Amino acid sequence: MIYSIEQKYTTLSALFSPQELEKSRLHSAFEQAVQALDGRTRENGDPFIFHALDVAQIVAAEVGLGAQAAAAVLLHETDCVHPLEAVGLERTFGKEVASMVNSLSKIARLDLKTTALQAEAFRKLIVSYSTNPQVIVIKLADRLEVMRSLSFFPKSKHAKKSAETLLLFAPLAHKLGLYKLKSELEDLSLRYTDPAVYRSINTKLKLSEKARSQLVEDFIAPLRSELQKKNYSFDLKYRTKSAYSIWSKMQKQGVPFEGVYDVFAIRIILDMPPDSRKDEVAACWDVYSTITSRYEPDLKRLRDWVTKPKESGYESLHATVRVAKGQDVEVQIRTRRMDDNAEHGMAAHWRYKGVQQDNGGTEAWLARMRASLETAGCEVDYEATFTPNEIFVFTPTGDLRQLKVGATALDFAFDIHSNLGCRCTGAIRNGKHVSIRETLQTGDVVDVLTAKNQVPTLDWLEYVTTAKAKNKIRQKLREDEAKVAAIGREALERKLKNWKLGTSTDAATLLLVKRFKMKTATELFVKLALEELDFALVHDVLQRHAAGELQAVEKESAAKRQAQKSPDKATSSSDYVVVDEQLSSVEYKLGKCCNPIYGDDIFGFVTVGSGITIHRTSCPNAERLFDLYAYRVIPAKWRQQADSGSFQAVIKISAGNEVGIQQKLSDVVDSCAPGAIRSLQLTLNRGMLEGQMRVFVKNVKQLDFLLYHLRNTKGLHKAVRVGC
Repeated sequence: MIYSIEQKYTTLSALFSPQELEKSRLHSAFEQAVQALDGRTRENGDPFIFHALDVAQIVAAEVGLGAQAAAAVLLHETDCVHPLEAVGLERTFGKEVASMVNSLSKIARLDLKTTALQAEAFRKLIVSYSTNPQVIVIKLADRLEVMRSLSFFPKSKHAKKSAETLLLFAPLAHKLGLYKLKSELEDLSLRYTDPAVYRSINTKLKLSEKARSQLVEDFIAPLRSELQKKNYSFDLKYRTKSAYSIWSKMQKQGVPFEGVYDVFAIRIILDMPPDSRKDEVAACWDVYSTITSRYEPDLKRLRDWVTKPKESGYESLHATVRVAKGQDVEVQIRTRRMDDNAEHGMAAHWRYKGVQQDNGGTEAWLARMRASLETAGCEVDYEATFTPNEIFVFTPTGDLRQLKVGATALDFAFDIHSNLGCRCTGAIRNGKHVSIRETLQTGDVVDVLTAKNQVPTLDWLEYVTTAKAKNKIRQKLREDEAKVAAIGREALERKLKNWKLGTSTDAATLLLVKRFKMKTATELFVKLALEELDFALVHDVLQRHAAGELQAVEKESAAKRQAQKSPDKATSSSDYVVVDEQLSSVEYKLGKCCNPIYGDDIFGFVTVGSGITIHRTSCPNAERLFDLYAYRVIPAKWRQQADSGSFQAVIKISAGNEVGIQQKLSDVVDSCAPGAIRSLQLTLNRGMLEGQMRVFVKNVKQLDFLLYHLRNTKGLHKAVRVGC
C-alpha cells in the first residue's frame, strides 16, 4: 500500500520541473501529509491520502496550476487533521502557499446548504474566503474528485453532495470558463440525482455517435473543396452537449431527446491574420454564403455576432441549416482570433449564454481571477482580493444570513425575525457576549439574546444599518406610541367629563395642539399620558377658551398673519380646484391623508388657522369629519380644464420574493406613465416583499390604468392606492 502512495506521488511530481518542485517544496508537503493522514482511509478502504494526491493531479494535469497549488492541496489535508502553525507554514512554504492553505481550511469548515435560496450567497462566501484566486480552482478540483469517487460514499450522502455540486460548484466552474470541468460536475450530479435519465441520455448519445460523425463528414465533404478553392484554411470541430445540458433543454422545452435539435454543433474556425476585422467579418459571411448555397438555412435561428459583437465581446456567426433527411444542424462560423476570445477572453461561455449576474463586485473579481490564472508564470497581485459589499453570518444551527457591510448584532436579530429583533438585548458572537451595537464580520457565528420586557427605543435607529431593521423599529415605536396616546386620550376624555366645560374631545384636542404648538394630536396625548403636560394647565386653557378670553387673542393673531401675506399668495400656486363658487381667491391645500388626484370626488374642509384642505370623499377621515364637523365642510370640485401638472399617489405593494421584481414593477410604471415613479421601498416580511410605491400622475384615469397593469404583473399579489 505504501508503494501505491509513492507511485501516485511520483506520477504527480513528474508533471513539474525540478525548479518548481524546489520552490514549492512539494516533497516536504507530501511527507507531512503522509504522516498526518497515516491510518486514515476512505469509504472504500483506500488510504485517505489518495484523495489529496488525486486532487493535486487534477489541479496540475487537468487545470494547469503549478506545483505550489499542488503543495497547498496536500498541506490543507494535513491542516484538517493536525492544524499547522501559521508562521512556520509561511516560513517553510512561502506566503502564497500559506495563504492558499488558510483559505482552503476556512472553506472546508463551511456547513454547505443545498437550498436554491442560499446557493448564490454561499458561492459569494466561498469567493470572499478565496484571497488567492487559485483557491477556488483547487476547491473545484477537490469537488470533482469527490464526485468521481461518490460511489464509495454511503447512498445517504449522494443526494446532498450532488445538490451542493449543482448549486455551488458547477456555477463557479462555469463563471471561470472551466467548461470541461463544469460539464463533468453536472453530469456526475445527474448520474446520482436521476440515474435513469443519465443512463438513458448517455445510451442514446452512444448509439447516435457513429451517425453524428458520419453526418459531420457528409456535411463538410461538398464544402471542403469549395472553401479550399477560396484559399480558406480552417479547422473543423464538433461538440456534443453534455447529458446534463441535454436534460436541462428537454425540461425547459418540454421535448424528448429527439426534440433537442442542437445535441451537437459544427464549428468552422478560419485561420486568418487578425490584422483586419473587416476582412474577418467578410470571410465569415462568405463561408456562410457557401454553406447556404448547398443547404437550406433557417433564418429565424440566424445569429449575427460578427457584424455587431455582443457587449461581452463575443464574436461568431451562428446558423442553422437543414441537411439530408430533414435534420437541422447548428453551424458556428468564426476566425481563430474570435474562437480564442470566446474560449479564453472577456466573452467566456458563461457570459454569452446569458447567466444572470449580480450587481456587486463578484463578477469583476472573478474576471480578474481568470485573467491571473491564464497568465501562468507571470507575476500576479494576489493582494487585489475581492472586497464584498455584503457579509455572511451564521446562526448557531449553521443557517447563513446575508447582510450589508457594517451590519450589527441588532440587524442580524431583525433579519431572522422581527419579534426576535424587538426583544434583543445582545448576542453571543463566536462564543463571546457582545452588545446589540457590535459590528459583525463575515464568518461570525451569532446567537441572539433576548428578554421578555425588552422594547425598542429611538436610539436603536442609530445602531442598525439595514432597511428592514430600521422599518421594523419605526413601526414598533409607532405602535407603542399609539398605545401610550390611547391612554392619554382616555385620560383627557375623563377630565373633560368631570370638568363639564361643554367641549368635545376633538374640539379640545384641536385647541390644545394649536395652543401648545404641537405637530399632532398623538404628541399631545403622549405628553398627557406621560404627565409631561400638567392637566391643571390644560384645564386653565380650556376654561379661558370657554369664557371667550382666547378668541380675541386668536383673532388678533389671525389678522396679523393675513396682513403679512402678499396678494399673489391668496390662491394656490396650482389652481385646479373650485372651492364654493360663491367665494373667490380661496387658499387651499391637498390633504396628505388621501392625496386627491384630478378626477377624484372631493370636498373642502375648513381647518383652524391653515385655510381649506381638500379631501377625497373616500378619505379614511371623511366619515369622522362629516359626523363631527359638518358645519366646516364646504363643496369643492375640479376645474373643467386643469393646467398641466402632476399629483402624488401612494400605492401599497405586496409581491413575491422573486429576483428582479422591483425592476419589473419599475418597467410597468414607465410603460404606463413614463417618469412617474418617485420611490419604491420594499422590505422582506415572512417571505413576502411589502412596501409602498410613490408615483406622480396627471389624473385618476392614468392612476387607474397604472393600477390595472400592476395588478396583472406576474409575481405581484397586491397593488392598492393608499387612502382608499
